[in-house]
Amino acid sequence: MRRGAHAGRLGSGGLSLNVFTADELDDIHLATLEVLERVGVFVEDDEPLDIYSDGGCIVNRETHNVRIPASIVEDAIRSAPANVFTAGRDPRDDRVLAPGRTGFINFCEGVKYNDPYTGENRDPLKKDVADCARLVDAMSEIDGYDSAIAASDVPIETYALHGVEAALQNTTKSVGCEATNKWEARKCIELATIVAGGEDKLRERPILGLGVCAVSPLKLPRDATEIIIEASRAGLPDTILSMAMAGGSSPVTLAGTLVAHNAEVLSGIVLSQLTTRGTPVIYGSSTTAMDLRYAAASVGSPELALVGAGVAQLAKQYRLPSYIAGA
Repeated sequence: MRRGAHAGRLGSGGLSLNVFTADELDDIHLATLEVLERVGVFVEDDEPLDIYSDGGCIVNRETHNVRIPASIVEDAIRSAPANVFTAGRDPRDDRVLAPGRTGFINFCEGVKYNDPYTGENRDPLKKDVADCARLVDAMSEIDGYDSAIAASDVPIETYALHGVEAALQNTTKSVGCEATNKWEARKCIELATIVAGGEDKLRERPILGLGVCAVSPLKLPRDATEIIIEASRAGLPDTILSMAMAGGSSPVTLAGTLVAHNAEVLSGIVLSQLTTRGTPVIYGSSTTAMDLRYAAASVGSPELALVGAGVAQLAKQYRLPSYIAGA
């Protein structure tokens, strides 16, 4: 089993970037609680509305608005485990994700593929998915495989399942799944269950993880809530992230964007914990600033680095492992 280096740990040396003071983090947290309780989030589907309502949240079924009391948010944060275990098919690829510890995983999900043999930029094929998984498997610096590219030569309805199949056959590291609805999630989990040797074995050694993204500002669409619920019921790790863009779908200021981002992620974490208390979640971010000239996401920019550092601080304050997108 591998554990990442411990970032920010007090010692004789090392580098850390603390964007906010402890008091400023408290202000962001309190502002987030106010947004969730007074403004709420839009939740598209009926099943999560039932779960939120049964959990004590204030649900308006006509507008699909869910307002979450501060006590419920903070209870969900406490109930989510600080350490998240992800298993490889080879135990040497097991890893523990924890607040402050660092590791690396490939980002997802590319829609084009640069063929390393011909140099052609083309639509990716299923064999390319297998090659990417094999490459990640060979790189000791990368701790797990996330869905790197989407195969274009399989039916779109089952591409996530094909991706998981290709990955499981070509890496012994943990595999991330890009399921986008309940049916896909269940089928991918079923495939992982077969490989793991049964449902209990998969819970004990979760070789598969899932991930969802909110829609900024403050929306949990059906695809996100379906995946959160299915992952929680299966006991599998789920990365819940926001892709807010400062100056576009969120406030232009760093603190304002992180309040909106935090509200979106925490609303998903609440749903996961109301579905199955203690289910493993990872606090995620692909949030950045919008390039105001081109109305595009500014990736690889100083703003992205500041957002990522701020998100890592928030996750660490909540004692949750974090997943921070970079470039």
